[in-house]
Amino acid sequence: MTRFDHYRALMRMDKPIGTWLLAWPTFWALLLAGVGDPSVRLVAVFAAGVFLMRSAGCVINDFADRKLDGKVSRTRSRPLATGAVSSAEALIIFIILITLAFMLVLTLNTLTILLSFVAVGLAIVYPFAKRFTHLPQFVLGAAFSMSIPMAFAAESNSLPLICWVLFVANTLWTVAYDTQYAMVDREDDLQAGIKSTAVLFGSRDILAIALLQTGTIVLLLAVAYLIQATALFWLSIMVMAGFFAWQIWTIRSRNPDACFRAFRQNHYAGMVVAIGLALHYWLPIPFGIA
Repeated sequence: MTRFDHYRALMRMDKPIGTWLLAWPTFWALLLAGVGDPSVRLVAVFAAGVFLMRSAGCVINDFADRKLDGKVSRTRSRPLATGAVSSAEALIIFIILITLAFMLVLTLNTLTILLSFVAVGLAIVYPFAKRFTHLPQFVLGAAFSMSIPMAFAAESNSLPLICWVLFVANTLWTVAYDTQYAMVDREDDLQAGIKSTAVLFGSRDILAIALLQTGTIVLLLAVAYLIQATALFWLSIMVMAGFFAWQIWTIRSRNPDACFRAFRQNHYAGMVVAIGLALHYWLPIPFGIA
């Protein structure tokens, strides 16, 4: 591998699932805040910001876990764990990515800039949270959801109720799918002393995921009610619920490969909601539910 290949792997450029999981709720928020017609400039800024912040999050996560990843079979080949990239190089890349992201934020209004400091703080805290709490997934959920109030702030310079309903919905969804992800590594994590919701929930993991997903659906239904959504958005939420049901069935054996398949499928769950929300605004049909 070339030096660039190692840097790409460090930033997970070869594994875009995390970028999509961060992007879909951002697009939800932009559509809602812009009432179906968000600024093209803001869409471009936030799309670039999603890529930069997800990449930065991966780098700082691997920096924090550089002495732990070698103990987990799935992560022992990561560039920092193998020594292919040094800690100093990782910090330099992180600083570059954060700086580029902040330069984008500086093109936005004051409220968005202030919220960006919270987002960066959560992104930095998350990788270290697994050493102190069994709930690092909730920190990740908050970090992944900060793009929602930032999008509302940038588009409308306000943080209405619907913004926070969507924020909580996405936080619950993130905890659910990252618990699935943590189930892949649970045995290794237990031996390495790494904390996670998968470890905390134990034999009640599937029930906990189902409850988190149910909360996500209920809150998205509340969003649909608040915007007096047309049938297509309601339908998209029901499709997401169907995806969730498939995931629960898939992970019933707790097989690591099955858990990873369920985790990856959340990309499509987020996408279908974005499509449904876009169609609510762009292709209004009769018989909407008020």
